[in-house]
Amino acid sequence: DNATYENITLRHLGKQPVGAADPISGEEIRALREQAHLSQAAFARYLNLTVGYVSQLERGTKQPKGPALALLNVMRRKGVRVIL
Repeated sequence: DNATYENITLRHLGKQPVGAADPISGEEIRALREQAHLSQAAFARYLNLTVGYVSQLERGTKQPKGPALALLNVMRRKGVRVIL
């Protein structure tokens, strides 16, 4: 029916704010990567990041933001298999 194909709009979502992605530490990022038995290079390729950026994230010299943070949060909640 038509309701099945209706677009989801802000009216359907209501006035509640969309949840923000939780910060993730370098240790947690390294643990996620090691759980999947991935090198930094392989992990970077799956996330469409550079190896240097992954290294900086794991050392804690940079904090993930935007899409990288969102993907890492999904991986933390659902497991690394969501990107493989």
